[in-house]
Amino acid sequence: MKMLRWLVLLCLAAATAALRPGAVQAAPAAPDQQILVMVRHPPDHYRPNGAYGGGYGDDLARSARERLARRIAQAHGLTLVDAWPMPMIGLDCFVMAVPAGRATAAAAAEVSRDSNVQWAQPNATFETQSAPASHNDPLYRAQPVARQWRLAELHELATGRGVKVAVIDSGIEGNHPDLAGQLLLNRNFIAGRAPAFEQHGTGVAGIIAARADNGIGIAGVAPGARLLGLRACWQASARPVRTVCDSFSLVKALYFAAEQKADVINMSLSGPDDRLLGALLKTVMERGSVVVTAFDPKRPNGGFPASMPGVLAVSDTVVAPSRGRVYTAPGRDVPTTQPGDRWFLVNGSSFAAAHVSGLVALLRQERPSAALTFVSARAGGGPIDACATLVRAARGCDCACAQAAGTRLGR
Repeated sequence: MKMLRWLVLLCLAAATAALRPGAVQAAPAAPDQQILVMVRHPPDHYRPNGAYGGGYGDDLARSARERLARRIAQAHGLTLVDAWPMPMIGLDCFVMAVPAGRATAAAAAEVSRDSNVQWAQPNATFETQSAPASHNDPLYRAQPVARQWRLAELHELATGRGVKVAVIDSGIEGNHPDLAGQLLLNRNFIAGRAPAFEQHGTGVAGIIAARADNGIGIAGVAPGARLLGLRACWQASARPVRTVCDSFSLVKALYFAAEQKADVINMSLSGPDDRLLGALLKTVMERGSVVVTAFDPKRPNGGFPASMPGVLAVSDTVVAPSRGRVYTAPGRDVPTTQPGDRWFLVNGSSFAAAHVSGLVALLRQERPSAALTFVSARAGGGPIDACATLVRAARGCDCACAQAAGTRLGR
């Protein structure tokens, strides 16, 4: 007798699997071709031992409800697909497939009139209401330009594609995972010093052109640009990071950048007036290259080459108009690339200048030979409105028409 009871239970278990969560009775149709049919779930009987499931009576009840569901499906020309018991609300939910060519709303209305059914409804499709990530780089949201410059929106207009940016700095780790493929070349111009990967140059390069949407690190201001890594400076100390250069190394690197027809030349450095560098910089700019440099508040006129006419001088803090034509860009607590396949936070006008070099690359993609005009807080200086600047360059309008013209920018 005991063996017979176990055989009965096994047969019932096999026959009533449809009522167990996730059970499938037929190849499921697409959700938009299914309806949900609610059938009353009878109250569970009280048991002195507190057990409410898994017994002989439960199997019989499931079998009875499954048979009822199959009869409902058959009576209305549907196919039982799945089931989910919901005793908490006193219902069993059966998923039934509606034949192709038949409207699910009509099928649900018909089944709802069945006396064995509480109600039926189409299996509706829902979508989450989250917006896609601006960039999938994990540190993107920590980048000041993500919010201040609306970087992801700028990238809808330009990424710097086809623009060459010369980075005259310390050694760049070109095989860093966020810089791999971003350097056209990596050249050493320091006599007597072996090539090296160094913090300052690698950090500047990352801000300008780190790869975007590669699932790691940051997104550069101009990820479509390509870099010329020109090592003319070297790291003299690590803590604090001190990077130095000499005139000769800088001249060699700058001359090489001119030969390579670099569109943008980033020189995140400052020093005393230098006649040779000045003469060469003048020629480089006459040939069409844009030179971006860091403003040094400790030096008269921001130091050299910031003091030279035609050079874009950039500070990480607002500079008084009396100090000259100085632009302001993000340069505090900026995440960027670091040698050793790492990332770190940087501060200073060097990195503000790198942001502007990236922005110039975006502008050069849109208007390769046009004169640069920044929309900023004041004429010829102050914080740059990168979004308005690029909108005007891309669409030939001024800041006043950016709202109308920049629909892709979400303004």
